[in-house]
Amino acid sequence: MKASRATIPSVLRAHPFIPYPDRTGKDCCLEKNDYKIIIESLLFSSEAPLKLQRIQEILPELNTKDLRQLLAELTEDYERLGRSFSLREVANGYLLCTRPEFSEWIHKLKKSKPFRLGSATMETLAIVAYKQPITRSEIEDIRGVDIGGIIRTLLEKKFIKILGKKDVPGKPLLYGTTPTFLTLFGLKSLSDLPALEDIEQTMDPAMPLFAGLSLVPSESSSPGGEVPETPDPSPVAQAPSE
Repeated sequence: MKASRATIPSVLRAHPFIPYPDRTGKDCCLEKNDYKIIIESLLFSSEAPLKLQRIQEILPELNTKDLRQLLAELTEDYERLGRSFSLREVANGYLLCTRPEFSEWIHKLKKSKPFRLGSATMETLAIVAYKQPITRSEIEDIRGVDIGGIIRTLLEKKFIKILGKKDVPGKPLLYGTTPTFLTLFGLKSLSDLPALEDIEQTMDPAMPLFAGLSLVPSESSSPGGEVPETPDPSPVAQAPSE
């Protein structure tokens, strides 16, 4: 049974907006901007990208088209109002992220250092992203150096995960990227990774770090240590709850 208008929080009742039709075509007790405020509260409460299906479980009277429209309007609202955060579609979900230009003050609040990936780590992560599922030895054939320490770091940071074992003698572990990787680079899914030949031309701030990457086995070894660190691409930080 639907709640009466009297049971709706006063913050919602205070907005006299046009009633929003549910999937049956009948008016709901909630109105269009009421739904936007509710969805916003869910986004602020979620520490990970909130999937469309999860929102729909909470608001079953709205179909996928309705939800996408409301999320698009929220995105436009934040842009128009010049808020310190934005709504981004990453890792097959939606996440409120503070804008990179405010990172200086956010790092002071959290007393944390800006997150960085060294070039060797970045190259290894790129190889996993483009060649997954892939084994450690296959990555080492491409890079020409031992990457045991780098693999451990990427696993600890949850940028990669073990997908299973390859059906060959020795059963080596197979690695692939995680939703955390997608969130870090602002990608909706792996299909949003640019084609290798397009990386050098892309304007996406996350991807130039992959420029010049060779994904063919190396014939000679290259230095195995980390080189000076490179700032992380467009750091993604969740907007704080108010």
